[in-house]
Amino acid sequence: MKYQRLSTRQNLAMTWWNRPGFEVYDGIICDGSIRSGKTVAMTVGFIMWAMTRFDGCNFAICGKTIESLRRNVTSNLPVWLAGVFSFKEHRTENKIVVSANGKSNSFYLFGGKDESSAALIQGITLAGILLDEVALMPESFVNQATARCSVEGAKLWFNCNPEGPSHWFYTKWVLEASRRKMLHLHFTMDDNLSLSASVKARYESLYSGVFYDRFIRGLWVVAEGLIYTMFNKDFHVVPSVPRPYEKYVMSCDYGTINPTSIGLWGKAGGKWYRMREYYYDSRKEGRQRTDEEHYTELERLADGLHVSAIIVDPSAASFIEVIRRHDRYRVERASNSVLDGIRNVATRLQSGDIFFCDCCTDCIREFGMYRWDEKAQMDRPIKENDHSMDDVRYFVHRVYAPDLISFK
Repeated sequence: MKYQRLSTRQNLAMTWWNRPGFEVYDGIICDGSIRSGKTVAMTVGFIMWAMTRFDGCNFAICGKTIESLRRNVTSNLPVWLAGVFSFKEHRTENKIVVSANGKSNSFYLFGGKDESSAALIQGITLAGILLDEVALMPESFVNQATARCSVEGAKLWFNCNPEGPSHWFYTKWVLEASRRKMLHLHFTMDDNLSLSASVKARYESLYSGVFYDRFIRGLWVVAEGLIYTMFNKDFHVVPSVPRPYEKYVMSCDYGTINPTSIGLWGKAGGKWYRMREYYYDSRKEGRQRTDEEHYTELERLADGLHVSAIIVDPSAASFIEVIRRHDRYRVERASNSVLDGIRNVATRLQSGDIFFCDCCTDCIREFGMYRWDEKAQMDRPIKENDHSMDDVRYFVHRVYAPDLISFK
């Protein structure tokens, strides 16, 4: 297979291991903007390096989850390397065997989504490792993974989009690249020569604020100020008028002392509208409501509509049980991945996929008050004025999840 229109950085990321003078490096770090071609160049380079230098060895390819790794990386390998190597996947073992010219190596897939993931990679001996989107993985997993590379000549391959400047990978690997003998390459979308000017402009239009600086400019910058700087009342807030809604979903952030926020969403014309809301602040009202009282208000909010599902705060076990006991609505536990959810909401706001009817006054109010915690070492929102923001996040993260398309 011939690779055409590779940028200088893409070419270097793919072939650095075979260039005179680069043998001093123990690995490579590629960071920078989205859609810059990091993943293609590094994955192809990783397979080529492994198959050139080793035979009968084990390697690891790691992502946040094995599902995302298959979707974004390994499913493309037979296309990227067609006619060069043969691939045989053993899905039950999470293993891909790559063969060519009498050589054969095994590439194991690992997900590094949380602290417990470190145990999954213990014990294996590796000749090299590729960590895709390493900044989304816990440090304990990455430390365990790199410690497995004990075969002579093993190399470490990292790629990621930037996070905050206090992120452990930035402080301990990117800033320490020279000391660790790592080749560091910084990518922008200009490195992806297959992207047209119009496509690049479209990606640039999807982000603003800290997300623009990180995803488009590729900078490790601090998150500060308002979280949803792209929220515009003149655009995102619409009149509460009848629309040809075809689907309905509800999202709920449950509180006892803290407010309970429930949003009713309707889909019309390919867009989702937060049609109306229930927001109860027990401190403000002077008394707490029971789960049954909240459920009564939930039914009143639904107003007899056919609601496909209610996506509920995963910690609200008692309220989830009440909904299930009434056996009227399907209930799903929401994902509480805060930063992923915030990114998803920001993208949907910027792209004009979600809107808020003007009757959702508490939700609209919180958009103007939801801020980053500038005192925190890592990205984290202040736990104030975030109850509607949480139920919005639950909704967007579920409805726009890439592998869950039932509500789209």
